Amino acid sequence: MTQQFASDNYAGTCPEALKYFLEANASGHELAYGEDRWTTQVCNQLRELFQTDCEVFFVFNGTAANSLALASLCQSYHSVLCHELAHIETDECGGPEFFSNGSKLLVGKGENGKLTPQIIDALVTKRSDVHYPRPKVVSITQSTEVGTVYTVEELRAIAAMAKRHHLKIHMDGARFANAVASLNVHPSEITWRAGVDVLCFGGTKNGLPIGEAVIFFNKALAEDFAYRVKQSGQLASKMRFISAPWLGLLENNIWLKNAQHANHMAQLLHERIKALPQIKIMFPPQANAVFAELPLPIIQGLRAKGWHFYQFIGEGGCRFMCAWDTEPATVEALAADMALLCQQG
Repeated sequence: MTQQFASDNYAGTCPEALKYFLEANASGHELAYGEDRWTTQVCNQLRELFQTDCEVFFVFNGTAANSLALASLCQSYHSVLCHELAHIETDECGGPEFFSNGSKLLVGKGENGKLTPQIIDALVTKRSDVHYPRPKVVSITQSTEVGTVYTVEELRAIAAMAKRHHLKIHMDGARFANAVASLNVHPSEITWRAGVDVLCFGGTKNGLPIGEAVIFFNKALAEDFAYRVKQSGQLASKMRFISAPWLGLLENNIWLKNAQHANHMAQLLHERIKALPQIKIMFPPQANAVFAELPLPIIQGLRAKGWHFYQFIGEGGCRFMCAWDTEPATVEALAADMALLCQQG
């Protein structure tokens, strides 16, 4: 099978991004370390996209983006409030703690993978003594690790609570484009206009070959961030090969169209399997993922047929992730195999 559902990281580079990668390669010698004209152009276009003056940096991957961004917001004695399923808690090998020299992650448990103002308030007010790591940042994953999306109203409510407790807001936007597509809002409405201080804007899962953008809407927080990027080994000498492909995503809103397609494929899969016996949908599929509980024989049967997917959310929980290039025929084939295995079971 040429397409799978384990991760949107499986997908290749979209044609529009590849076009600019090749153009940057053919442009001759360029200044290094982000001083090139390609990087300057992308930064300016991202400012136009978000309709605000902001500081933009590029790193190789999401773990570095999140970890370095959080480190810029925290001291070692501070804490970051996040959901118990947040990527920074479960899948970044202690990166945020390492780069912040020890800032602690305090986790909350909320429905559908989301934090709420009440959860944040409880974590902050749990203790106020010097022996407790002082809460400093709220980290939100948008879209969440279970494929749900924070609404504009939910984000504003979280921001109001964060402001009450003098907390900064970091957004892990590995699938930010999918959230924008799901909500059908301007990207500024769920970032700086809603109180977000820094966004890690994911590109790799949305058609780029490599690279994420770290966008500081609160520019004061970006002080010395370039030095963090350099010290951590995330400063690309040939930066244009990370930044130039972004032009392909930003031009004609390809970033949004790619996300819309991935979301539509997840909706198609959901429609095909939601009524199948023995299959239970775990979370409302609002972005580009479908989570379902499947009996072990069906899981084994799908794997025997060559399907790849992750099984890590709850007992028997499986994640099926759609990408910018997922074909309807691939979705139909997976759904057909599920239906067949349900009949046999």
